[in-house]
Amino acid sequence: MPAATRRAKTSFAAGELAPELYGRGDLRAFENGARRLRNVVIQPTGGVARRPGLRHIAMLDGPARLIPFEFNTEQTYLVVLTGGRMQVFLQDAEVASLAAPWTAQMLPQIAFTQNADTLLLFHPAMPPKRVTRSSHTSWTLADFEFTHEPMARFTVAGATLQASGTTGTVTLSASTELFLPGHVGARFTLAGKRVRITAITNDIAATALVEDPLDGTEPVLDWQESAFSPARGWPVTACFHQARLVLGGSRDLPNRLWLSRTGDLGNFDTGTGLDDEAIDFALMSDQVNAIRGVFSGRHLQVFTSGAEWMVTGDPLTPASIQLSRQTRIGSPVDRMVPPVDVDGSTVFVARTGRAVHEFAYTDVGDAYQANDLALVARHLVGTPVSMAYDQTERLLHLVMVDGSIATLTLYRAEQVIAWTKQETQGAFRAVAETDGRVFAVVERAGTHRLERFDAALGLDAALSGEVAAPQDEWTGLAHLEAQQVGVLADGAPRGTLQVADARIALDPPASSVQAGLPFAHVIEPLPPQLSIGAGAGAAPLRLVSATFRLLATPAFSVDLGRGVQPVPFRRLDTALLDAPPLAFTGDVTLRALGWRRDAMAPLWRVEGDTPLPLTLLSVTIDMRMND
Repeated sequence: MPAATRRAKTSFAAGELAPELYGRGDLRAFENGARRLRNVVIQPTGGVARRPGLRHIAMLDGPARLIPFEFNTEQTYLVVLTGGRMQVFLQDAEVASLAAPWTAQMLPQIAFTQNADTLLLFHPAMPPKRVTRSSHTSWTLADFEFTHEPMARFTVAGATLQASGTTGTVTLSASTELFLPGHVGARFTLAGKRVRITAITNDIAATALVEDPLDGTEPVLDWQESAFSPARGWPVTACFHQARLVLGGSRDLPNRLWLSRTGDLGNFDTGTGLDDEAIDFALMSDQVNAIRGVFSGRHLQVFTSGAEWMVTGDPLTPASIQLSRQTRIGSPVDRMVPPVDVDGSTVFVARTGRAVHEFAYTDVGDAYQANDLALVARHLVGTPVSMAYDQTERLLHLVMVDGSIATLTLYRAEQVIAWTKQETQGAFRAVAETDGRVFAVVERAGTHRLERFDAALGLDAALSGEVAAPQDEWTGLAHLEAQQVGVLADGAPRGTLQVADARIALDPPASSVQAGLPFAHVIEPLPPQLSIGAGAGAAPLRLVSATFRLLATPAFSVDLGRGVQPVPFRRLDTALLDAPPLAFTGDVTLRALGWRRDAMAPLWRVEGDTPLPLTLLSVTIDMRMND
């Protein structure tokens, strides 16, 4: 006689698991994992919910970088960088637009850091820029001014530099090939005295203007040049730490760190090594790994192309600073994906593009560890290009090069580390979070748009509107011209309509409307045979019934083996059929028929594109298996 079995799945806290783990039925993750989770997010409490829709904000000129700018908790902005342009958005509205010196090709390598009302932008081929806000609509973009720029020596030891005079305009002669066209405008120091290059004669001679009277005209060994210039490149990345501006790496000095004078962010004069003076040093190791990120956490953290470092000193001074390598993971070099803080740990993308690590300090070992957060969902992580953390919802979003988003719910207190995947009609290209609002750059139909995840919407690229009296014509949909859009009218789904002349026509009319691109959610469990160790030759299994516990869910569709079928919630005492469906909370029990012989086939699948909320808390199944 077939044996009856009841299995309850009370949590999805392990998220979607990689196919490589299907042979590991012994893992605890199998109890709370799933085979496929699309366009849903895992709640910190273990339930799974349909993701928010995307609200259309603006059309963009092309590929873009998103930068959050938080002046204070009440004034938060989104800075959008496109080729040759910088836009500032406040509450979904553009409040400023400025011409910018970068190209679209430079965007992936632009780094940023913020201090109060000033945003600094960096790129190895561009002088650092300062973005300053003076009011909601008044913004400026200018060069960052060094009051005392860092100096460096690039040529071989023993090379000398000689000036033809001690004041005014002089000729500098080098004993070896030194000068490049990009040196025009750069500073040199001879025995600590400054001169500025005004013209290049050849690779061993240049014209300079003396800024500090020189000591003489004889050749000197004690000379340096600007660490940053068109000839040598500009800073790669930066952060603020202990009232110092930290600059990490440049094109010609990829493994060097510069820390400004305390409280004087533009002063990089190392002076005589006093406690508040600037600090300048290189990461010395068996490899010259380029610095790809600096992060101010419990310590100053340095992320290079081959390793992760900890810089200590309390406070950091020229005499107290210590540097130690912690792990050997490495960060991407083809683009900037800035690390983010998640509950005191620093999350960064691995150089391979197939892992996401949590750089966390352990008091026991007095060192950092780098645990791989994507170990059980490797198939979802493929070359991340952008990353943002939503503290409010505890969601880490990573945009992949293929246009999808891998979303991680990370809540260690409840042992929740769960991945899901977000897809849309088009491709996600960038993401940023500011004050609990998550923005995305989405490429659709060959154009780039700025959109925002909005829990009030169930459609993508969507707009919503409300009027006092019902109307049949709704306009403003030029960004969806000639496309089939889903419609939610007065809270009830109306199927799809085609946009023509930026408008749609409703019959019957409605007083509130949402219109946008539909997207489908999928919740598919791991096959039960895997968790009990059954293989391809397992005995036939029959699903008798499945009970789904739902929370505030107006529409629900499920496949129990005969295709996706909607589950009716209406009762005889409900309103008219065209009224908005009421949110249902409770258990829904469905019966199934037929035996299953495929051990890898799931027993049920939740799927649908109805633009209404859905939250699934648990699933209990009754099944029978032949002996």
